[in-house]
Amino acid sequence: MLAVMSEPTESRRQRAARRAGEFPPAPEPLPRPVPDSHTHLDITVSEAGTPGGPADDPVAAAIGVAASVGVDRLVQVGVDVASSEWGADVAGRYPAVVATVALHPNEAPRLADLDEALRRIEALAALDRVRGIGETGMDFFRTGDEGRAAQEESFRAHVAIAKRYGKPLVIHDRDAHADVLRILDDEGAPDTVVLHCFSGDAEFAAECVRRGYLLSFAGTVTFASAGALREAAALTPPGQLLVETDAPYLTPMPHRGRPNASYLIPLTVRSLAATTGTDLDELCGHLSANGDRVFGTW
Repeated sequence: MLAVMSEPTESRRQRAARRAGEFPPAPEPLPRPVPDSHTHLDITVSEAGTPGGPADDPVAAAIGVAASVGVDRLVQVGVDVASSEWGADVAGRYPAVVATVALHPNEAPRLADLDEALRRIEALAALDRVRGIGETGMDFFRTGDEGRAAQEESFRAHVAIAKRYGKPLVIHDRDAHADVLRILDDEGAPDTVVLHCFSGDAEFAAECVRRGYLLSFAGTVTFASAGALREAAALTPPGQLLVETDAPYLTPMPHRGRPNASYLIPLTVRSLAATTGTDLDELCGHLSANGDRVFGTW
């Protein structure tokens, strides 16, 4: 059994604990396999549990349950040094997993030595199974004015790392749309940019699409209150769409509030197919091709 080494930030630990409980039943499998472009296996198996029940190897079990419904590739996303190191190790052990590495924007202001943490992230960025830099960005919801300078310094450093290693940049953007675009313009965006758990409206989506960025939609797009997200998804070209869980968070309807995991991706994909008016099989093909184009073949 692979040890779960990551220590999530306090806010993430508390939110995961609230979701501890019984996982929802598996949905109907997809007609073609797709990747989960953003998940936190470390937090899921350590705080929420293992889909399908306890297992000697919870990571392998989570991968297996996801594969059984057509989610055959996972992107394990780092939020701090520990989770980034854990993800790089897991990606080296499990062929279905690749990793991204970064300091979450809410993590950066908490660090006593931001420069040292960034050096450790950059060392991981050189690894072959590390396929992206993120999640990084700006978050004005959980971090106040006093932490924004550290967030911006960290974000700019991550942009530079992504460009040096030719890897996609995975962005966390919460209530900070204009500042995210400003910093990308200032620094010059990497060739590939992914807006993780896209949270903007149609106007912001159109601006991101115009710039060639990819928009990744999570279970939030299935929520009844998420009309603006569905408008954003509807205008995103198929070649710029990704789908994710952000597990163990953002569980899609009808299971909102219960633990999330990669095997629930089909619920979000079917919602996106209905929203965009795209044939489900065709949409799966686009999501699969986009995942390989962004993160490389698994």
